[in-house]
Amino acid sequence: MRILTLLFILFAQTALAQGSIKVTNGSGAILRTLDRLSGNVADFKVTNGEIITLGNISVLMKECRYPSQSIDIDAFAYLAISGQETEKVFFEGWMISSSPALSALEHPRYDVWVLKCIPYSKGNFMYQRTF
Repeated sequence: MRILTLLFILFAQTALAQGSIKVTNGSGAILRTLDRLSGNVADFKVTNGEIITLGNISVLMKECRYPSQSIDIDAFAYLAISGQETEKVFFEGWMISSSPALSALEHPRYDVWVLKCIPYSKGNFMYQRTF
């Protein structure tokens, strides 16, 4: 079993290293939130650098990137989520729209996940990167 796991990791790393993904920075993201206590679901259009408040937590949208070939394929959003009174950091890192459970917020009341990036409008600067 250990050998199979090691082989899987080896082949997965090789496959990831071979392909490069061209990404484009968006101006922000659309985030979906769930209040587990009330059952309320809400979508927020958040620009880079903007903070939204959910009860006693703050969500800072730092950056959103998407595959250059199509904005609808995936979204990678860098978020910082912390408590307002305690300043405890509940989550800081990249959330991926196609794999929300991969990097999820650990909070007893709220769920936050990224739906998609918001592209810059025409005439605005677009930055592309290759990974």
